[in-house]
Amino acid sequence: MIKTLPVMLVLLMLWPAAASAQVETDLELVLLADATGSIDDAEILFQRRGYAEAITSQQVLNAIANNALGSIAVTYVEWGNDVWQDVVVEWTLVDGADSAQSFADKLMAAPRRARGRNAIGSALLFGKALIEENDFAGLRRVIDLSADSANNWNGPPIGFARQQVLDAGIVINGLAILCRQCSGRPVSYDLEAAFAERIIGGPGSFIITAENAANFAVAVRRKLVLEIGDTAPASRYALRNNAPDTLQQGERQ
Repeated sequence: MIKTLPVMLVLLMLWPAAASAQVETDLELVLLADATGSIDDAEILFQRRGYAEAITSQQVLNAIANNALGSIAVTYVEWGNDVWQDVVVEWTLVDGADSAQSFADKLMAAPRRARGRNAIGSALLFGKALIEENDFAGLRRVIDLSADSANNWNGPPIGFARQQVLDAGIVINGLAILCRQCSGRPVSYDLEAAFAERIIGGPGSFIITAENAANFAVAVRRKLVLEIGDTAPASRYALRNNAPDTLQQGERQ
């Protein structure tokens, strides 16, 4: 006669295997890219190309290889209003040139779907959920938000969402987009200062500034190298006015 094990015992026996199913990696990185109304289709492709070139660059591949585990888990999301966050490329384990190129190819091939007025709070909470619900266990967890504005027109307030992310142990970095071929610099406030005050946070958090079209890919590449290598820049303004570390070191939150 075959004896059946109690259901609870079976579950307990399976639990360690389920718990260990997550893939360990050096970094879980959510790239939140601006796809709001101020970003037209040509600029969407321009941004994607910058990220595609950066993640396949030798500098970024070297940064990945030089980490403890030699891999990162990354996903690319375009965000718009409070109900429009589109996962352009699903979570991908990047551990070398082939996987980086696969990520870049998917990024360039996907259609645009996200639009609407800025909902930065919603984007941050969406990024938090992606990290908490994925199949990876990163030694570090980072959300990187790019935007040409620090305004929040709908959805939860930035301050509330930001605190939720930081309380979960997730660092927030920023890419301030100022390039003329995109939407230009806001005329009524300092975008980088607004990022520093309202958006970024966590140990070693920083802002990279994309001043112009020629500078965009360089800025993205530098940002990824700093994030992947867990290298805190000398200033929260890691690249501003085309010069690295031009301001004094700010307080790390």
